[in-house]
Amino acid sequence: MKKSENIIVGISIGDLNGIGGEVVLKTFEDDRILEFCTPVIFASSKTIAYLKNHFKYEINFNDINKINEVAFGKVNVFNCWNETVTIDFGKEDLKIGEYAIKSLQAATKALKHGDVDVLVTAPINKHNIQSKDFNFPGHTDYLAKELEGESLMFMVSDSLRIGLLTDHVPVKDIVEHITSQLIEKKINTVYHSLEKDFNINRPKIAVLGINPHTGDNGVIGHEDDTVMRPTLNKLKESGKLVYGPYAADSFFGSNNYKNFDAIIASYHDQGLIPFKTLSFGQGVNYTAGLSKVRTSPDHGTAYEIAGKGIADENSFKEAVFMAIQIFKNRLDYKELTSNPLKKGERKDYDN
Repeated sequence: MKKSENIIVGISIGDLNGIGGEVVLKTFEDDRILEFCTPVIFASSKTIAYLKNHFKYEINFNDINKINEVAFGKVNVFNCWNETVTIDFGKEDLKIGEYAIKSLQAATKALKHGDVDVLVTAPINKHNIQSKDFNFPGHTDYLAKELEGESLMFMVSDSLRIGLLTDHVPVKDIVEHITSQLIEKKINTVYHSLEKDFNINRPKIAVLGINPHTGDNGVIGHEDDTVMRPTLNKLKESGKLVYGPYAADSFFGSNNYKNFDAIIASYHDQGLIPFKTLSFGQGVNYTAGLSKVRTSPDHGTAYEIAGKGIADENSFKEAVFMAIQIFKNRLDYKELTSNPLKKGERKDYDN
């Protein structure tokens, strides 16, 4: 088992005109976090020095050009570029989008090669990152291509975990995407993630309906009856504790969500609106189902407050700690499954 401080956390810097750089540096200004990990920020020493001076942060960093130069117990900055970057807080800029992708690609390469243990991504602007060489709706889709596994957007906080059947899909296309095969695949991904990443045995999963009132027996759509229910029944017969579909409008207000280890929403806003209402600023976006661990904060670039020094770093900090926790849980799970005699002896890393 790795020592905590030797867990290397790779960090992509995100959109430099947003709040990403601020929340990254705010997180690591408190050097007590270096007792839990060694961060590597993929950007450039010039850029980080500019942000440090702009926000007047007291933070020292180790400037490196090769990943094997990482210094444990220090904040490392891996140089992905050498030129000076013009930062204009609050402005959408295609050039800034290019630097966000350079950082993400370098961090992902290090993650794939095992040079960093986990990846935490600062927010990007989904519009200014698009180019002929990079054509993905966001982090999740790119990482699904680069890393092995079945990716799933999993929004996680202390009291709530919400996965999505469909994520960045236009509302008009949602029903076409939701098939029996997709439902089964996503539920299996959540189920295995709860076991492997969160140390939950025999997890209970709730699934929200596709249509209002789960279709009202076909009055408001038939998909819940013809696609959702038969698939959930099949999964129940296989032994999984899967329940639903539930009407989404009353599920959270009634506190029913507290009875489950995870909830699966049919589409983006059905899941993220209640999640951000209940957990905003403390939640984490975790990409479940991949061969490597990736987390991010539950917010975007927040151009409207960028550069003002008032951004809340708590969600980013939670993303760092959750990445570390999941990495440890996976090591624990691997050890337990390779040695059946140790089952039931899982460690609690929070104590």
